[in-house]
Amino acid sequence: MKRNKQIDIKRALALAGSFNFLYCCARACLLPFLTLYFRQLGLTPAMTGIVMGTKHLITLVWGPVASLLSKHYNKRRAVINCSLVGSVAVALVLLLIPPTDVRTQTSTCNASDLSSGPSQSLGGNQLMGSVTAPPQSGASFPAKTPPDTEPASAATSKTHYDEDKSHRQLSQGNQINGSVMHQTTDSVAAPVRNKRSDFKPGSGEQLREKTMEEERMEGYFDFLGSLKVMDPQHQLFFLVLIAVSVWESASAPLEWTADDGLYEYLDYADASDRYSSTGVWGLLGAVFGVGGAGLLVSQLSCLIADKTPRSAVHFYCYAGGAALALPLATHLPLYLNRKRDRANGLLKAMQLVRGSPRALLCAVTTLLVGVTGSAVDNFLLWQMQDHGSGELHMGLSLALALLSQTAFPLLAGRVSRLLSPGRVLTVGAACLGLQCFYYSFLWGPWAALPAQVLSCFSSGALWWAVKVQCEDVATPGAERSVRRIYGTLSLHLGSGLGSFAGGFAVQRFGLPWMFRGAAVGLMLWCVCLPLLQWKAPRQRRINYSRLLAADASEASDSESEQERDWLDKAMEDDRGNNNYGRRINH
Repeated sequence: MKRNKQIDIKRALALAGSFNFLYCCARACLLPFLTLYFRQLGLTPAMTGIVMGTKHLITLVWGPVASLLSKHYNKRRAVINCSLVGSVAVALVLLLIPPTDVRTQTSTCNASDLSSGPSQSLGGNQLMGSVTAPPQSGASFPAKTPPDTEPASAATSKTHYDEDKSHRQLSQGNQINGSVMHQTTDSVAAPVRNKRSDFKPGSGEQLREKTMEEERMEGYFDFLGSLKVMDPQHQLFFLVLIAVSVWESASAPLEWTADDGLYEYLDYADASDRYSSTGVWGLLGAVFGVGGAGLLVSQLSCLIADKTPRSAVHFYCYAGGAALALPLATHLPLYLNRKRDRANGLLKAMQLVRGSPRALLCAVTTLLVGVTGSAVDNFLLWQMQDHGSGELHMGLSLALALLSQTAFPLLAGRVSRLLSPGRVLTVGAACLGLQCFYYSFLWGPWAALPAQVLSCFSSGALWWAVKVQCEDVATPGAERSVRRIYGTLSLHLGSGLGSFAGGFAVQRFGLPWMFRGAAVGLMLWCVCLPLLQWKAPRQRRINYSRLLAADASEASDSESEQERDWLDKAMEDDRGNNNYGRRINH
């Protein structure tokens, strides 16, 4: 960027805000409903947790690395555009993966048809349960039962009979499939072996090359045979895991790269204080996306064109929103500041957090909030679906939670006068625990709606307290790096760990007990946190920007006082001279 080029700050903020609105709107059309789509495909809770946890861990590692590489090679705009297009292309590939059972395509379409859908087997310590297995251990998916339910004894005996029958059929099917696959593999590999036996010895080098090539072909056919022997649910799991991993690898660099480019652009123009205004547009876009997608999908029939389930509309909305954001991405205001080394900035921020006891307590709190929040994000819609909620109820509930989060800045001044930032942090984490406990007792389609209002404190107030903590611990120029440390701990590391733990907890104990366990764990930490904060020494750093502003104001006051003193002295001298002149004249 040339020095003589005039910078239009309002235009830059308008472009960045519009891009954030459209991109967050596109993501909100799909990501909150993604685990619901995995359930419709036939994945168990443990499989879903592994997929989502892998997604968060890829973002944790690849996002910063890709952003650093794009800055090093000055390819930020190319990375943003390729990430936007590539993520849409890979996301649409998920629609090509067939479900494990044809009935799952319409089982979650309507709340009245939930009883006909597949149930997840949660009993035992098995990682993968059969999708069509009967419910066990008092936890089933879905939990809604038809009114003409059979008596308990008859239903129990029928359940065990059906289970034994399904296990016998499954074992017979696996034996048949294994024999067929073995015969197919042998038949395919037979020409290779025959070719090897018929090969006449020639030169030694050619013989060795032929032998190695034939051995590789035999190993390849054996690998294909082992994949075909795998049951359909495990095949589905690995296909989804690979697709989601590639998808996240394509989309992870976008947010970090665009964020760094915009901040350095505003910092170059001495307008970095207006950088935070673009985040509000992202939240509003997410509200519009999740609410609009839920409303749109709820108005469609179970199957749309060409026997496609209506849940595919979430993917199409995601693609449409990304396509609208692409022209803005090509004109995003970006600037490359080679003097700013963000890798060293992050290391310095980690040292600052580690050196402050209160900052460490805040980091542990954000990590636990991320673990608990991922459990809510991944399985709340499952719990709502089990109690009759449709896409409309889910979309409006999530939109209300985001609206409550955006409303907290209006209350921040009043809350800061009543509570210290440490207590606000405790209150925010406690509100999230109360939400989880409430979610375990849902009773109807709209039952989750009242608890969403608490997101004003469980999310909005909590991150306001984290921001204040960052200002206390950070040195000049390191505030943004410290905030990124906290955001990474919560949004990626905590969410990844929470996804793994939440999936296995739902698989073993069921949805209600998973929410209750998360609530109890977070509430126990909220009880210990005030005591630990009281014991921890407060090390408040000097805010040099405020100090410089105060020095400037004091300097201006002293200068004005000196000017007044000089003027008063001059006026007194003038009066003295006049009086002396009058005396001489007389």
